[in-house]
Order: sequence, then structure tokens, then C-alpha cells
Amino acid sequence: MAKKIEMQICLGSSCFSRGNKEVVAFIREYLRKNHLNDKVVFKGARCMGLCSNGPNLRINEKIIEGVSLSGVEQILEKEFGNIK
Repeated sequence: MAKKIEMQICLGSSCFSRGNKEVVAFIREYLRKNHLNDKVVFKGARCMGLCSNGPNLRINEKIIEGVSLSGVEQILEKEFGNIK
């Protein structure tokens, strides 16, 4: 069985106030729509310590900073487009 991809989104107060609530909802729907729930473990994380560059998303060991609702789909397509 292939190892699942781990994805965490920062839910610290700074990232959350910059729109991560909407980004979380979008990611959940994206994973469901693209049948990735069995391949990706998605969960929230406490502060990642990169507050000034947030909102932040970690996919395995890669940290993506400045995630926005308008740009998150492009990020997900780049990261997961080849495993759909």
C-alpha cells in the first residue's frame, strides 16, 4: 500500500485571520471532488512559526507560504495533479 501524502494547514490565529477558514473548506472539497481522500491525510496544525508569511500549508516536508483562496487550487493541481 502506498504511503499517504500528509498535508497540514496552519490554524494559528494569524493564518486563520488571513482566511484559512475558507481555504480549509476549499481543500476539503477539492480532495473529495478529485477522489483524493484515500491518498491524502489533511489536518490542521498549530502555529508553524511563519506568521508573517502566512497562511501556510505543509505538504509532506514542503512548506508553502502565502496561501490564498484565489491561489490554492493552482497549488493543489501542481502537487496532486499527477495522482488523480
